[in-house]
Amino acid sequence: MRFTISLPANYRLQDVQAFHSRDAESVAEEVRPERIRKGMLLDGVAVALTLHLSPAAAECEAAADCPQRPLPASLQQRIRDAALNMLGLRIDPQAFLDFARGDAMLGPLALANPGLRVVQSATVFEALTWAIIGQQINLPFAIALRRTFILQAGRQHSSGLWCYPEAADAAGLSAEDLTGRKFSRAKAETLLRFAALVASGELRLEQAADNSIEEISKALLAVKGIGPWTVNYGLLRGYGYADCSLHGDVAIRAALQRLLGEDSKPDMARTERILQQYQPHRTMAAAHLWASLNDRPNESA
Repeated sequence: MRFTISLPANYRLQDVQAFHSRDAESVAEEVRPERIRKGMLLDGVAVALTLHLSPAAAECEAAADCPQRPLPASLQQRIRDAALNMLGLRIDPQAFLDFARGDAMLGPLALANPGLRVVQSATVFEALTWAIIGQQINLPFAIALRRTFILQAGRQHSSGLWCYPEAADAAGLSAEDLTGRKFSRAKAETLLRFAALVASGELRLEQAADNSIEEISKALLAVKGIGPWTVNYGLLRGYGYADCSLHGDVAIRAALQRLLGEDSKPDMARTERILQQYQPHRTMAAAHLWASLNDRPNESA
């Protein structure tokens, strides 16, 4: 399967490459200057998606371990969706630039990074499991746990690249499969609980007329071990939702501390009030705050 996605003017390839290459020992992503290769399970099929990158376009090529040719239309759509997510093409940054242009605090950040975009995980399930894995731990440790999760629940593509698992694959694990590999008991149980609910169909992640973002958020919050930060981060990286409030994020609070010139981070309540000024563009506000910490990479998500 081959298709082309045109890229907008001033597209920042380096941001996309940086996001997908955070794990130097990655087993499911291969990032080079001219391409990104990603392994994922989609509808039970192992897919290796390659994005050949140039300033103007991404030439996309998907190799699927699927005997059916042509690939089912639903699988083709999921592959296209994954490519759009990985390229950060869900939110147009111009709306936030127009909104924040005259803002004393974030206006200068936005003007300094006019092409900044929110790069997403390939799938919603990947985004939400990454959010669960990353809650309340530092970024390097979270990246190491993510790699363990892929090796435990994923599957190798015929090319040898590992594929990020789907819910059914993760639900087949036991807590001991993870706790024996540095996962805390609480984190392992939350991850497997979430996967089981998705795999059974009890928790629906697909947006639909009868399943809005608000309803998905409410259902996620009802899952033991999942809190507001996890939901908002999952909405940002999974759905490209434009108005996520990351007031519980340590890096966001660190960025605000720096901008405000204060001796300590603002607490969550104050951070939430500050971010409310940027509705309905809080996702891009978070992206610019993270970008302001580029000299402190272990604090950014």
